[in-house]
Amino acid sequence: MSVQAVVMTEFGGPDVLTLKEVERPEPGPGELLVRVFASGTNPVEAKIRQGVAIPDLELPAVLGGDVSGVVEAVGPGVTDFARGDEVFYTPEMASRAGSYTELNVVAATIVAPKPRGLSHVEAAAIPLAGGTAWEAIVRRLAVRPGETVLVHAGAGGVGTFAVQFATAAGAGVLATAGPDNQDLLRDLGAEPIDYHEADPVEVALEHTGGTGVDAVLDLVGGENLVKSCAATRPFGRIATVLPPKGELSALYQRNQQLHGIMLTRERRRLEELTPVFERGQARPVVEEVLPLDQVRKAHERLDSGHGRGKTILDLT
Repeated sequence: MSVQAVVMTEFGGPDVLTLKEVERPEPGPGELLVRVFASGTNPVEAKIRQGVAIPDLELPAVLGGDVSGVVEAVGPGVTDFARGDEVFYTPEMASRAGSYTELNVVAATIVAPKPRGLSHVEAAAIPLAGGTAWEAIVRRLAVRPGETVLVHAGAGGVGTFAVQFATAAGAGVLATAGPDNQDLLRDLGAEPIDYHEADPVEVALEHTGGTGVDAVLDLVGGENLVKSCAATRPFGRIATVLPPKGELSALYQRNQQLHGIMLTRERRRLEELTPVFERGQARPVVEEVLPLDQVRKAHERLDSGHGRGKTILDLT
């Protein structure tokens, strides 16, 4: 018996992604077989497709870092899930068994119950981007009530969650985006900064009376991290998901903490963030929903680098 999956047989542009019939997978010990109802798409998947991230990935491979679906079968030794349970999770990127497929085999230890009240499309937007934002805002930066946080690229997949998590924590949020996404940032609770028109560092310093913000989440990378040091108060905290470029001496001179975020897979993080969505304190921002056979269109959007929220593949 076969299932449909988007298979990548070589590195390159979106055209290397092909919808094919593949052999039905089966769960082994400690694993679940999940019927994928929806899959998120993420910038890192485009980087993997291009051969930039995980260049030694064994091909052919199935990409995809977000699943929301229903347990189809339970492997030996799994006692905390049963057939029919609604779940969500982030597959391991280097496993070659991503989420652009009708059926996905996954270690049960990284799977969590799907948040109540959310559709599968909404839930599929959360695991990778929402997990990254939670790791940065809640766990590493430990944002507290009354603080001020600067989020660079606040309208993107990770950024939209980060803005909402910081707001839910009681912080004031400044967030950067292009002119088309200023209203979105306001709707999410942030004070928007159009980086085409204003210098985020200057805005942050003016907003804080010259002191600097308490914490920064950099989702841009490169020289932006160096600039962020000047926007952050002495003894402040900075987190980044991308490698920096340039001299970081200001980080040490100002006694600032720097956190590098590379998301690990774990159930506990998903369980921690679930109540925020069930209470309505945060919502996934889904820009577009596409069928699986339009995955190339989703990757063209990822390649553009100018999307908002998430594009979701609906497999139902």
